[in-house]
Amino acid sequence: MREVTTARTYNQHHVPRAFAPGRRRVSVYVSWSYPAEAGRDPAALDNRFSTMTEVRRVAWPAYEDAQWSDPGRFQQGIAGSLELFFRAWLPFQEFVQSVTGHPVPVYQRVDQAGVRTPLDERVLADTDTLFVFGLDHMVTGQEAEAGEVEALRAFLGREDARLVLGPHHDVGAGDDLAVRDVEYRHHGDPLVPRQQRFAGYLRGVMHGLGVPVENRYGLRPATQRNRIAPFSASRDLDVRGWLEGVTHFNFHQHLPHYAVTTDEPGLVHVLARQPIDTARPHPFTDAGNTTFNMFLWMPPGGGRAGDILLADSTIFSSLFGGDESLRTFWRNLVTR
Repeated sequence: MREVTTARTYNQHHVPRAFAPGRRRVSVYVSWSYPAEAGRDPAALDNRFSTMTEVRRVAWPAYEDAQWSDPGRFQQGIAGSLELFFRAWLPFQEFVQSVTGHPVPVYQRVDQAGVRTPLDERVLADTDTLFVFGLDHMVTGQEAEAGEVEALRAFLGREDARLVLGPHHDVGAGDDLAVRDVEYRHHGDPLVPRQQRFAGYLRGVMHGLGVPVENRYGLRPATQRNRIAPFSASRDLDVRGWLEGVTHFNFHQHLPHYAVTTDEPGLVHVLARQPIDTARPHPFTDAGNTTFNMFLWMPPGGGRAGDILLADSTIFSSLFGGDESLRTFWRNLVTR
């Protein structure tokens, strides 16, 4: 991560960005309640983020520098892990700003100070491309309100609007503890509990907007030469060129399968399918599946002028690596 040349600020309102032809204004909306996530009981086994202490123990010695390990400089509870997300999104924000010339604001549904920001016209008025990162644990009760769905519907009525939805994984959804353990051993991440269900907010948004997709499981992608294996692309369907020059994303141990729940032809295009690590058993591969849906596109239609895309939020985080293929994907999403 490069050094910034100006001081950080906090506790300020967003300054609206003026429209400029050919330069998309990109915003990120994180669907969590920061206090609800940070305030989860660390003694609870499931449905919470790790504490920073747990991250340090598992990733030792990666975070043993005082910048991360000194409790006087960095929070050691769940809040510390949440702050890692923000730091890891900075390279994406900086890259997009270098491409578009516009800064990239990050909104939270409820922020550290308890300020609630619904997804409304205040967020959407100066936005052309909106990323919604579905990182709220379902147990925190984040639900999309009717007014938010209507605001997004109006946003998508704008010519050239773009909505990128990133509901995160849904691990251990069933009640069978043995199956939960199989899922856990499949992804192999000790920081992810046997049950971790995300994206209640985005599930409501997708239902309200008529997006026939569900986030399921947390699947470990196959690798080649110590990096994520190339995806299988439906390039004949990719008429907008979202995946032009892109062969793979970044590796993450537990990625959601975006299950399409309609048979209506042409409504949803599955543009990228990711090979699964089949050496590790999982109910999804036991059913005969060898890939999962990783990147989807709903072209304009049915009175909707804007595009809807689905891609997991980890694709936009430097926590999980990245290379020129990934940066090309970022560029495509914010310029085409």
